[in-house]
Amino acid sequence: MPRFYCPAPLVTDSSLDLPAGAARHVQVLRLQPGDAITLFNGGFGDSEGAEQGLGPTGEFSATITHMGRSSVQVQVGPYAAVERESASSVHLAIGMPANERMDWLVEKATELGVASIQPLMTERSVLRLSGERADKKVAHWHSVAIAACEQCGGNRVPRVFPVKTLPAWLQTLATPATDTRWLLSLCEGSAPLQQHLVHATPANTLFLSGPEGGLSPGEEAAAAAAGFTPVTLGPRTLRAETAALAALARLVL
Repeated sequence: MPRFYCPAPLVTDSSLDLPAGAARHVQVLRLQPGDAITLFNGGFGDSEGAEQGLGPTGEFSATITHMGRSSVQVQVGPYAAVERESASSVHLAIGMPANERMDWLVEKATELGVASIQPLMTERSVLRLSGERADKKVAHWHSVAIAACEQCGGNRVPRVFPVKTLPAWLQTLATPATDTRWLLSLCEGSAPLQQHLVHATPANTLFLSGPEGGLSPGEEAAAAAAGFTPVTLGPRTLRAETAALAALARLVL
C-alpha cells in the first residue's frame, strides 16, 4: 500500500486535504478516489512533534475521497502503533561528500534508521555551502529523507540539521557528554568499532565521520577534546559515504 508523509495532525474518522508534496505524489501514482493509502506524521521527534500536535509516531490507514487538479482529500482511518525504528538512536555527523554522494548517503542512512544527520564542512571538504544555497540543499536532503521513509516503512523522518563548520558544531555539544561519541579514524591505535560493541550497543550514539580524505589531525584532536573516541572499521580504506553507512549498519541492525 502506498505510504505518504503528512506533517499535519491525523485524527481517525476526520477528513483531510493532503499537503502539497503528498498530493503531488498521489497524482503522480495516478491513484483514484476509493484507493487505500497509509499516512504517517511522526517525523519531528517526540518533543517537537508533541509541540506541533502531530500525535503518535505510528501510521494511519486512509482512503482517497476526492482528487482535484492540485489537491487530494482523504478520509483518515484507524491508527496502527507500528514501530520499525531501531532501539539504538544513532546521530550521524558527516563531512559532506561531493556531488550526488550526499543525496545517496541521506537516502541510505534513512533506510538504515539514522535518527538525525548533521552536514559538516571540514578542512578537506570539497563541497562548500553557505547562505541560501546551504538552506536549499538542506531542504532537498530533507525531501530525500522523506522519500526514503515512505519507501522503507519508517515512521520517523530523520532531521537534517543546517550545515555547520566542524569547529562551530563541536562548540554546540553538551559537556560532559551525555551520549556515546565515536569518531571514524584512520589513525594508528584506533580500536575496531566491533570491539566496542561486544557487550552492548549504546542506546544513544553520536558518530562523526569525515569527508573524502578524512578529518585533519587538528580536527581529530578537537573531536577527541569534545569526547569522541577514535574507532576503525578495518584495514580497508572506504569512500566517505560507504564508511559512514557501514558504521551505521553495525550500530542499528
